[in-house]
Amino acid sequence: MREQYRSESFSEDDLAADPMQQFARWFRQIAAGGMLHEPNAMVVSTATPDGVPSSRTVLLKMYDEHGFVFFTNYESRKGRELAANPRVSLLFPWHPLARQVIVTGSAARVGREETAAYFRTRPHGSQLGAWASDQSSVIGSREELVRRYEELSARYPEGEQIPAPPHWGGFRVVPATIEFWQGHENRLHDRLRYVREDANGDGGAGGGAAWRVERLCP
Repeated sequence: MREQYRSESFSEDDLAADPMQQFARWFRQIAAGGMLHEPNAMVVSTATPDGVPSSRTVLLKMYDEHGFVFFTNYESRKGRELAANPRVSLLFPWHPLARQVIVTGSAARVGREETAAYFRTRPHGSQLGAWASDQSSVIGSREELVRRYEELSARYPEGEQIPAPPHWGGFRVVPATIEFWQGHENRLHDRLRYVREDANGDGGAGGGAAWRVERLCP
């Protein structure tokens, strides 16, 4: 199966000075177009210290000049792997526009205040689910999971404040590289990658970084 991509041009002259500004530009465009049900869905890839990889789809909850934030159970597979090896890759597969954004960088936990503030915005059922599920662990049956949920629902009825689980919270991915991929026909795609100019290349912390732009062969 193969499809010819027919899309708009994308060159160095089109780029924002900062990759997070460029990400915001593309994200707003695809979100406003209504072409994707969840444009903030991204594939998060982690690895153990000895290099065994794993990937899963996670929802981006915030982005700014400091990086990309998502939330998870810290005791899940990705949580444990990031604790041991903070290197991470994010992939936004925006196929309707023949676009991808690929991020590499390092992840660190956000503060508990930030986690608690976000947790309060989640739907009641999602708050209960964060407590009910020991994410990535083996469970005997779905009935066991539902039973846990129902017990929590009785303890915390709708309208009752639910505390954020201590084992649950956010990760902020500070990018070292961000590649913007625009598909074109005949595999002559545009791949423009921002590379952070840090001496150690680990993504550093905070905004205001210097970046260079590289064009990659498709």
